[in-house]
Amino acid sequence: MLSAGDVLLLEGQIGAGKTFFARALITALLRDFGTPEDIPSPTFTLIQTYDAGDLEIWHSDLYRLSHIEEVEELGLLDAFHAALCLVEWPDRLGPETPGTALRLGFELGRKHGARAVEISVSDSKWNWLKPILSDNFGWHE
Repeated sequence: MLSAGDVLLLEGQIGAGKTFFARALITALLRDFGTPEDIPSPTFTLIQTYDAGDLEIWHSDLYRLSHIEEVEELGLLDAFHAALCLVEWPDRLGPETPGTALRLGFELGRKHGARAVEISVSDSKWNWLKPILSDNFGWHE
């Protein structure tokens, strides 16, 4: 149900599962369109792009960026409107953070290998998630 113009902000400490989640989501989307491929981490390339049919997917890791101008140079701000964007370390976006983004906060769990994810929304475009989350995990407003 994700589409062009959707932005997922993946937050959390190193090793919390941001890249694992992004790679799993991208793999599933590519598989749905019969275009499976290796999904490397964008830690050093900063951005990896993929085509899932008519949907362009941008996976970015902004950890190494220090200025908002670097985000602009990457073309990421334009991609927010034209592609599905998964952004690790979104705090680097500063004032350019899209107000309609879905925030996923990843935390290490108490048990080895466990993770917790907190989902935050501030825009009604994500209301379709309410029944899914309330039926399966509990929805908190």
